[in-house]
Amino acid sequence: LWSLVPTEKRDEWLAGKKSDTAPVLDLLALGYSKVLGKGRLPEIPLVVRARFVSALAEKKIRDAGGIVELVA
Repeated sequence: LWSLVPTEKRDEWLAGKKSDTAPVLDLLALGYSKVLGKGRLPEIPLVVRARFVSALAEKKIRDAGGIVELVA
């Protein structure tokens, strides 16, 4: 998921410069509809908007402090 965040914004969040907001990923606008749980996430909150999210992916996003929004 973090590869979909623009590089300059991703570096700001990963370096800890931006801690008051969380990046929002609208996956439908980026051409994706599913999020699966394979892979790792940094411990930085992330708001993910997708049509389908696996249980493992939702757990990993929530454990990192993020939010999952299902979009019709």
